[in-house]
Amino acid sequence: MAAQVRELLIGGKERLAARKISPVDAELLLAHLLGVTRMQLHAQTVELDPDEYLRISHEYADLITERLSGRPTQYIMGEAPFRYLSFDVGEGVLIPRPETELLVDEVLHQLHRFTDPVSVVDLGSGSGAIAISIVSETARKRDIRVVAVEKDASALVWLNQNISKFDLPIRVIHASAHEALEGVKCDVVVANPPYVPTIQELPEELRHEPATALFGGSIDGMAIPYEFISAAARLLKAGGLFACEHNEVQGSAFAAALEADFEAIALHRDLNDRPRFTTAIRK
Repeated sequence: MAAQVRELLIGGKERLAARKISPVDAELLLAHLLGVTRMQLHAQTVELDPDEYLRISHEYADLITERLSGRPTQYIMGEAPFRYLSFDVGEGVLIPRPETELLVDEVLHQLHRFTDPVSVVDLGSGSGAIAISIVSETARKRDIRVVAVEKDASALVWLNQNISKFDLPIRVIHASAHEALEGVKCDVVVANPPYVPTIQELPEELRHEPATALFGGSIDGMAIPYEFISAAARLLKAGGLFACEHNEVQGSAFAAALEADFEAIALHRDLNDRPRFTTAIRK
């Protein structure tokens, strides 16, 4: 790393540290500005002539100020990494997060239970990170047919943009979970529904993301997840897989809600050993 770039990075990290914001954000923003990856920022020597350095310095200072305002780094950059791809994101859509990558892992692991073609419905698709990852990672290996369901018009824009970006054969349905695909049956339903309790105060960063994609509609955050569970029971064939994300304390409520229509109910933990999602098989 050239001295100029190191100087900029140290300054950015110091400004963010004063607000207890991760130094990684400073690296991501500078890498974005320089047109390199975060790893390349450290591995390569980036030399800037005086005019470039002055321009980059001003632009980087502006990005750090924007981050200090609370706006998420992913919105500032216009993209968010998820598994092996980078998804376009911005105001109006939930930022995909590493915890959800494990949900995709589990769905991919369980696809062996089904014969081709395998039909998958992604409820509340948002940016399309789950649906697109499943299709892209099974391309040329399996015949996977995915439908992405999203009711929010703002999120729908990002969903369609990402599907076009990766040029994948994913069908999009503009509808709520309980209205979508009436009369249709599928092999897999996967979802990351809004599940934050309405009484929970969000950290500053999350306040910039759409409340409709975060809050679960009740003080325990389970009203909307219950709708998703009901939709999964309606959509799945016997033996079909349901995989759904939730927070650390909702596992028992999920299990209780699933008992009537599902079996083999299993709670899964994230990399921090927190209960993060549940899978179940339709009876």
